[in-house]
Amino acid sequence: MAIAFEQPIKLNKAASALITGVLCWVVYIFFNTDKDIVNEQLLHHLGEISSILFFLLCAMVIVELIDAHDGFEIISEQIITTKIRNLLWMVCGITFFLSAILDNLTTTIVMISLLRKLVDDSKKRLLFAGMIVIAANAGGAWSPIGDVTTTMLWIGGQISPFKIISSLFLPSLVCLLIPLIVVSFRFKGALNSKVIQNEKQNLSSTPIERNVVFFTGLGCLIFVPIFKTITHLPPVMGILLGLGVMWVITEIIHHEKDTADKDHLSVAAALSKIDASSILFFLGILLAISALESTGILQSMAISLSKITGSDTLTVMLLGVMSAVIDNVPLIAAAQGMYGLEQFPTDHYFWKFLAYSTGVGGSTLIIGSAAGVAAMGLEKIDFLWYLKNISILALLGFFAGAGVYIIMNL
Repeated sequence: MAIAFEQPIKLNKAASALITGVLCWVVYIFFNTDKDIVNEQLLHHLGEISSILFFLLCAMVIVELIDAHDGFEIISEQIITTKIRNLLWMVCGITFFLSAILDNLTTTIVMISLLRKLVDDSKKRLLFAGMIVIAANAGGAWSPIGDVTTTMLWIGGQISPFKIISSLFLPSLVCLLIPLIVVSFRFKGALNSKVIQNEKQNLSSTPIERNVVFFTGLGCLIFVPIFKTITHLPPVMGILLGLGVMWVITEIIHHEKDTADKDHLSVAAALSKIDASSILFFLGILLAISALESTGILQSMAISLSKITGSDTLTVMLLGVMSAVIDNVPLIAAAQGMYGLEQFPTDHYFWKFLAYSTGVGGSTLIIGSAAGVAAMGLEKIDFLWYLKNISILALLGFFAGAGVYIIMNL
């Protein structure tokens, strides 16, 4: 509850998660006579948790390196339309595909920052921002590296990259297209020509450096699933290799520059900029969920939930709607503890539908996803405004995409 009501109580969710995670294990070991078994279970879970956290850490650093080299200017240079309806489709399309490669949070920040240069009308920009949240979450749902939840399922062995892409691309696309078509009717006319003009900026890198870092970074992220398929090593090894390659390339590019000119373009600088509180939040959440799994509580919850819903499809859709109120990371972590691979093997209907539902379900509320929270902070989006103008659209997209997925698997 402290995490869900982070904004009203003004307490960072990372603090709540860390306290909860540690206390769960404290309670567990106090009421267990065999302390060695508890410690063995904790070390086992810490091994799995660390692979997720290091994966996220490396991905964040790669994205920060691209940003430091103004790599995302390559995207903004491609947007040349002055028709506002065309711009909406271009922005949402770019967000949808970019989110699958980077992640939904980073993509939202990049696209809203770009939006400020293109749209000066604050009311129109709010609608754009709401659609970016829907597009980012829909784009992240069909990629193993597009959302923290899909990454967790991939690392946990519940899904494989190529199956998740082939199964969820169409449902995720429909989830975006339905709201996009509806919102398109609200926009007419053209943008102010002065706003659309590219602003002269003091870019910190040359065009060659921007292109090299941008395309190498994207290539390293895309290569991770290929690396796992070839070597059968965990995904974290592929992302570590990618970060190492990026590190070498940036050192070579800037080796002749003065220290003052290249310090802010280094991996060390990128490490200092990443959102470390998010990493600690995931650590606390995963510790808490692993304690619930070790005590058998999650398995009992799974049995109870199945009895209540009577259907795997209804169970997953319920979890998807819940992800709008409760963060989708603990929901996925709980589901991984509640349902084993013996019950639902890798790439089972259940796991792929779970990835879709928890990925896009958070779009229903502005606080329901990391992308939504980022948009709320950047554009000062009011909770009630989002509920009135975007939530219904997000729900329509969610159910439409879910319907497509169910039909595809009949």
